[in-house]
Amino acid sequence: MSPHPFFRIDAPDQAITTLLQSKVDTKTKPHGALGQLEALAVKIGAIQQSLSPRLTRPAILVFAGDHGIVEEGVSLFPQEVTYQMVLNFLAGGAAINVFARQNGMLLRVVDAGVKGEFATHPDLVDAKIAHGTANFLRGAAMSDAQCHAAIARGAELAAAEIAAGSNVLGFGEMGIGNTTSAAALMSALCGLAPGLSTGRGTGLDAAGVERKRQVLEQALAFHRLDATDPLRVLAALGGFEIAMMVGAMLGAAERGALLLIDGFITTSALLVACRMYPAILDYCVFSHRSGEAGHARLLDELQAAPLLDLGLRLGEGTGAALAYPIVLAAANFLNEMASFESAGVSERSQA
Repeated sequence: MSPHPFFRIDAPDQAITTLLQSKVDTKTKPHGALGQLEALAVKIGAIQQSLSPRLTRPAILVFAGDHGIVEEGVSLFPQEVTYQMVLNFLAGGAAINVFARQNGMLLRVVDAGVKGEFATHPDLVDAKIAHGTANFLRGAAMSDAQCHAAIARGAELAAAEIAAGSNVLGFGEMGIGNTTSAAALMSALCGLAPGLSTGRGTGLDAAGVERKRQVLEQALAFHRLDATDPLRVLAALGGFEIAMMVGAMLGAAERGALLLIDGFITTSALLVACRMYPAILDYCVFSHRSGEAGHARLLDELQAAPLLDLGLRLGEGTGAALAYPIVLAAANFLNEMASFESAGVSERSQA
C-alpha cells in the first residue's frame, strides 16, 4: 500500500519561534527557570502561529477495539473486558472519566471495532469497522480496505472536534490484546527483536511475557514485512483502534491542532503516522513515559521528551489527561506572566 494522498501535513513555520523565545526570555524569571515549560510554550505558539496562543475545548478521544491475537493467550484478561470497559467509560466510572472531568476535558468514546454492540449513548461514537481484528499470527489483522476505512474515519472524527472548537486533542485507547499489537508494530517498524518491545501488558508474569514474545517472533517471521511500507505493517499487525488513532492524529495535525500523546499503544499509532508524514511530530506533546517495557525505547526512537514519569501503564488516555494542566500552564505563563519591562523589575546585570 502507498501512503494516503489526502493528508497535507507541513511543519509549522518556524520563523515565529525567535519572537516566541524572546517573549519567554523577557518574563520575570531567571533565564530558563521554567525549564521544559519554556520549550513547550514556544511549541504551542509555533503550532498556532501566535504570540498569544490559546487552548480551547480540550477533548480526549478514546478508541476501543478487539484483537484476534488474544486467541494465542497473550493477555491476562478475557476479550469481553474491552466491551465491559467501554460500558464503564460511558457510565463515567473509569480513570479517564475522573481525570477528564477534573481537568474540564470533553471525552469521546469511539467504538472502532469492539466485539459486541452498544446502545446509543451521547458520548459514544459508533465507528465500528468490524467485530475485532483477525488473528495476525494466522493472517493479516485487517484487510487493506478496512485499514483505509479506519484511517479515514479517524480523520473525520478529529476534524469534527476541531470544527466544533477544539484545538487540542488527547488520544487514548482500550482493547484487550493491544499491547501485543503495539509491540508488533514497534518491532516491525523499528527493526527491533520482539524481546525489546514486549512487556507485561495488563499484568502478565514472566512466563506470559515469554509466550507473548514467542507469538510476536512467529508473527513477524510469518508476515516478513517491509518497514518502509507503514500502512502494510499497520494492516498486518494493527488494531482497528490503533488504525483509527493514526487517522485521527493525521487529521488533527493537518488542521493545526496540538496532539497530546498518551502511552505505549497511542505512541505506536503515532509511530505509524510519523513514518507516513514525519512533520506530524511537530504537533505532538508527549504526556508521559509509560511503565510498559517498550515505551521508553519507543520514545527514544521518536526523540521525544515526555512531561511526566509516573509509572503509569493503564492507557485510556489517562496520561494525556493528567498532562493537560501542564500544557495549559505553558500557554498561560506565556500570555499572563509579566515581563521585566511591564512589571518594572530590573533585569540581570550585564557582565
